[in-house]
Amino acid sequence: MQIAILLYDNCTVLDAVGPYQTLGPLPGAETVFVAERPGPVLDDSRSLPLVAESSLTEVTSPDIVVVPGGPEPDLRNETVLDWLRTVDTTSTWTVSVCTGSLLLGAAGLLDGRRATSHWTTLEQLKTFGAEPTRQRVVFDGKYVTAAGVSAGIDMGLTLAGRIAGDEHAQAVQLMIEYDPQPPYDAGSPDKAPAALVELISGVPRPQG
Repeated sequence: MQIAILLYDNCTVLDAVGPYQTLGPLPGAETVFVAERPGPVLDDSRSLPLVAESSLTEVTSPDIVVVPGGPEPDLRNETVLDWLRTVDTTSTWTVSVCTGSLLLGAAGLLDGRRATSHWTTLEQLKTFGAEPTRQRVVFDGKYVTAAGVSAGIDMGLTLAGRIAGDEHAQAVQLMIEYDPQPPYDAGSPDKAPAALVELISGVPRPQG
């Protein structure tokens, strides 16, 4: 089983690393980081490079395709979009984290499907014919989309359970000690203070 994690300039590290940690332990799995060209790829902070081992042309039929998001993924990069269309024809699972779903949408893979994304870009999915869904992890056939950033961990564990069984996924969860107890209850726009939601999104949250 080959798991291909796409990297591109300005992507968000946790979007890629969360699925790497949770899907990588699948029995018989080989995980490869892939980009347009092999070598270091800078994240959205411009300070942490991830290294792509292979180019897109070298990875042609992965079993699982993972597409991370970023602040502004290039939705017009036909090299990446063509690769996504090609590998999707033979993949068992095509998955995304955060705004990675916009790349899947731009590639024409989410038309008529339920999908999620980061809460600030959820409605943008409609542009690609997808049905935006305010859930943390959304399955629609072989397509699995996760909400913003940290949701990639949930997605990876959920998919691992589908593939290798609940006990395997629970063992992975225990190994990484994924037992969230956040110090604040501000992890979604429904819970965060209205002023903070407005600051991040630029759009006032309806009151009442």
